[in-house]
Amino acid sequence: MVTIYDVAKKSGFSSTTVSKALNNYSDVSEKTKKKILETAAEMGYLPNAHAQYLSTKKSWTLGVMFSEANEVGMKHPFFSAVIESFRKYAERGGYDLILASRNLRTRDTSYLEHFLHRAVDGVIVICSDPTDPQVKEIVESELPVIIIDMDHQNCSIVKSDNVEGAKMAVRHLYDLGHTKIAHIAGVRSSDVSNERIRGYEEALKELQLPYNPEYLIDGGLFSIEGGKQAMKRLLDLPETPTSVFVAGDHMAIGAIEAIKEHGLLVPEDISVIGYDDIEMASYITPKLTTIRQDTEEIGKRAAEILIEQINKKNKMIVSERIPVELMIRESCSEPNREKRKK
Repeated sequence: MVTIYDVAKKSGFSSTTVSKALNNYSDVSEKTKKKILETAAEMGYLPNAHAQYLSTKKSWTLGVMFSEANEVGMKHPFFSAVIESFRKYAERGGYDLILASRNLRTRDTSYLEHFLHRAVDGVIVICSDPTDPQVKEIVESELPVIIIDMDHQNCSIVKSDNVEGAKMAVRHLYDLGHTKIAHIAGVRSSDVSNERIRGYEEALKELQLPYNPEYLIDGGLFSIEGGKQAMKRLLDLPETPTSVFVAGDHMAIGAIEAIKEHGLLVPEDISVIGYDDIEMASYITPKLTTIRQDTEEIGKRAAEILIEQINKKNKMIVSERIPVELMIRESCSEPNREKRKK
């Protein structure tokens, strides 16, 4: 087995200098560093990422960037499930992940600079905040990029079929007999939120149901509290809806809490359908009917598309929509007959 001392002997430098070069210390000249790395690669001393890069022209690392306005990151079940799937398929391809630290924002370093310094081969961006200038900087760079949950013209994207998912939710409520269907939307700056709003509005039109602008409520940053406050506003309306399609399961849980605090029952008085199918959805009371996002497939396709770009050494522009599924549980039923008479 080749050691650092073997590399030092062959390159003609001290073991200290070799160690510094292999670990990219700034007090070693580029000329010296280049010679040492080339010697290390020739001798097969490749545990160090820099020497490995010389040998394969890859660092075998992928950068992970979160860009969401609420800064929940991997604490959100959807994001954590997508990243877990992405990690699994990336590792099968021989790649490790580097997660960009949030404290980069407090330092004079951008996410792009950080990833370039770490010599990543590509970047996955988990994004619900399309206004983030650092996302734009990464997209416009030469790095292969894949984005989850955002529309963009200059890079590859994988996302759920949010428009169809919203239509699925409204159709389910309509099939149960509901015509007064409200929607608690996510923050309007999110592409995902706007797609689900579009699906809601298109479904009402296709089903020839009246559109009541008061029934479209902004629930904010997909939080339980945001859903609860939005539902309270719906309950204060002169004519309350008999059902609510909520753009995220966390918000749906908050909506159910608000309904119960108002002295009403779910689904007897108001039916609630969510979006995501987080694990908690099947454990709350009543169990939440929701639209399931296929996080396993989203993560898998993101890894496959990103690795394909890296292997082809060509930045691809691919947009894939992953099908969703209606999960019928206990939170939706036929509308209350007394309410139907009003």
